[in-house]
Amino acid sequence: MHETTGSAASRSAAPIGDLDRHLFNEGRHFGLYDVLGAHPLGDVDDAGWRFGVWAPNARRVFVIHDHNGWRDGIDALEPQGVSGIWSGTVTGVGAGTCYKFAIEGPTGRLEKADPFAFATEVPPRTASVLTRLGHSWNDGEWVASRPERQRLDAPISIYEVHLGSWRHHRDGTSLSYAELADQLVAHVRDLGFTHVEFLPVMEHPYYGSWGYQTSSFFAPSSRFGPPEEFMGLIDALHRAGIGVVLDWVPSHFATDAFSLGEFDGTHLYEHADPRRGIHPDWGSFEFNYSRHEVRSFLISSGCFWLERYHADGLRVDAVASMLYLDYSREPGQWSPNRFGGNEDLEAIDFLRQMNEATHERFPGTLTIAEESTAWPGVTRPASEGGLGFDLKWDMGWMHDTLAHLERDPIHRRYHYNELTFRALYANSEHYVLPLSHDEVVYGKGSLATKMPGDDWQRRANLRLLFAYQWLLPGKKLVMMGSELATWREWDHDGELEWFLSTYPEHAGVAALLSEANATYRALPALHAGDCVPEGFAWTEANAPDDGVLAWLRVAPDSDAAPVAVAINLTPVPRPWRLALSEPGEWVEVLNSDAGRFGGSDLVLTGALVADGPPHNGQPHSAECTLPPLAALALTPARGRR
Repeated sequence: MHETTGSAASRSAAPIGDLDRHLFNEGRHFGLYDVLGAHPLGDVDDAGWRFGVWAPNARRVFVIHDHNGWRDGIDALEPQGVSGIWSGTVTGVGAGTCYKFAIEGPTGRLEKADPFAFATEVPPRTASVLTRLGHSWNDGEWVASRPERQRLDAPISIYEVHLGSWRHHRDGTSLSYAELADQLVAHVRDLGFTHVEFLPVMEHPYYGSWGYQTSSFFAPSSRFGPPEEFMGLIDALHRAGIGVVLDWVPSHFATDAFSLGEFDGTHLYEHADPRRGIHPDWGSFEFNYSRHEVRSFLISSGCFWLERYHADGLRVDAVASMLYLDYSREPGQWSPNRFGGNEDLEAIDFLRQMNEATHERFPGTLTIAEESTAWPGVTRPASEGGLGFDLKWDMGWMHDTLAHLERDPIHRRYHYNELTFRALYANSEHYVLPLSHDEVVYGKGSLATKMPGDDWQRRANLRLLFAYQWLLPGKKLVMMGSELATWREWDHDGELEWFLSTYPEHAGVAALLSEANATYRALPALHAGDCVPEGFAWTEANAPDDGVLAWLRVAPDSDAAPVAVAINLTPVPRPWRLALSEPGEWVEVLNSDAGRFGGSDLVLTGALVADGPPHNGQPHSAECTLPPLAALALTPARGRR
């Protein structure tokens, strides 16, 4: 489904056929971006452009634009049977022309942006822009290798990015897509992450929504440049061996008058019932998943970013808000489904259909659910009754871990279960361990400032947090700026505190993340068992007074060397007998207390010999000293040859 090399020419318009209309009205057309919207009829603008829009309750529809004085009555569209689609050809326009649809609906005249526009004006302007969408892709090697790179037993670590606040020019403006293609790619490659995840790039009128109040589901934000430059950024990431996950928001949309709400004078995309049409937390419109055409629209949006922009995955936002009719609603503010329950049956069907469609059309791509409840089977195939996602954010791990590490070490012994509890459900889904943007805003402070103690202890706790995250089963995600050990929480209007990278103690945190990524990728025991129970076994989960946890990581059905892990949650060195699965020499592969990371440098200077008796379920053991506020990982010497 991908164009991996070759011409940058855009596709010419294909006619809207009977099959297109039939599939659209049935909710099974997943390539609507080739049918609706605005498409050139040839390689030159003189050939004209074909427009198509869904407005079933409209009386008349016109294209208004720069070249007809934004007047009705000149460029009219015609209804296409009983499909609700209006279509027609307009001449005298070309790429770069700004346009909207003028719709005469039951309640009067409306001016609406094109729901399928490939580009928009820079907000706060709201018109759609005619665009010949194309790019000469050079990521064929990446696309061919992607199914292997994104297997559940492959190493996946994700650097979460908000494009507008990663880095600024001296005048305070954000870097463009083209500028990010140089600087961001180099930074992520140096840190060793396998993927980046962009907070929603789909156009949004309110910058402070971070993209989560989407208005254009087929256009990247024009704040950072034209669509072709965003394609170039993804291409550059792929050529550097870095995958791209896009945050995608099919749960709700912006209420701005020019956008999707009451599109043809009726509740077309959103529910008419206010108990289901307005999200109580965000004040945004909620999609009506019972409408076949809405499902076609949304699934086409997901497929569009995977096909035309070569995205490697979609992180689906706010899944819990879609699954429950009573989400953030009090009694009387919601109505039960036909079985009397609180499940949104139409949303469930949509999610299953979306996951099946994207996986069938784009093998090897990922769908990731941000789902914060205990809904069963989020990552079980839809054919087996699940929702069909590949991965799910482990929000419980995030909250429990941060709650634990925010405590003074002297009190952690009383809350030991905050770290051991995850083992009870760790294999119920395929998880991503996230330390996301939501944890470093709204007065929550940065990750570093959450930690107790003086500055050294705060950074030590932060390094412990990252090492703990990387050594547990599950894929990894951290928000940008975490590598700088920033003292300031994330500010979407500012940029990261890049000056901190000049201080060795802060640069050490980035060095730890880089080494953790390298170790995670190099040792199969640390990634091959991320999503199966055989990949993890406790060797110490009952030492709260000592503040120690220890476990073993293995690569199932492999002769790859295991990795033994121990963490010390206290600020004092801890003599310890470490349970080990093999005899002989074990060598250190990661120690978050190493001097090069800013630690006290209590490291192994040689091999640790497993010459002790059986211990805690393992046939061998060795005495060692666990460094303070740190994680230590060892592997048999055979695994480092």
